[in-house]
Amino acid sequence: MTIKTYFSLPTTPRQRHYLSNVFLLIFTAAILFLAERATANNAVLRSIFSCQAQGLGGVIPTIKVWYQQGTNLSFIPTGETIRKVWLNDPSQVTIDFDGPMCMQFGQESGVTGDCQNSAANVMQLRRIPKLNIPGLPKTNNTLLTVITDAQGQPKLYTFRVLYGDNAPEYHTLAVFADPASAGESCVRVSR
Repeated sequence: MTIKTYFSLPTTPRQRHYLSNVFLLIFTAAILFLAERATANNAVLRSIFSCQAQGLGGVIPTIKVWYQQGTNLSFIPTGETIRKVWLNDPSQVTIDFDGPMCMQFGQESGVTGDCQNSAANVMQLRRIPKLNIPGLPKTNNTLLTVITDAQGQPKLYTFRVLYGDNAPEYHTLAVFADPASAGESCVRVSR
């Protein structure tokens, strides 16, 4: 009884060269595949059109914040300036800005900052351990409202702020100007 060998090691230099090239090709393809997956899983930037961020498509956009790093909300691509911000539940998120911002606390306390000349284009949201603020209900998310100025025209944006406990998925949500065919990217959803 004889056993046939279906695979044998290369014996000639040409066979060894061919086999090494095949292994190199497979190894390179595997590295590229893994690098692509790692890049997709660690996206640093998420983008949204202005009309989508305003909810004109019938969906409230979301922004996620984590403990490990802050999440930027950037209006630089639109050229808009942030004029006013509300955060319904400030017990788990802090906010900072890249420029002067108008700050108002209560109706009797007066105004600090120049509300007409606010110059912020980016805000950074950072998750903090929950503070016990009397009167605030316990929630899994909150609403962020942003008023911007676009060449003298105000725009209203709302974002549902979600809290992440895992590794950050991205670090910046950038709002871009609407494309020329904004109707296609921001179809209204009737209810």
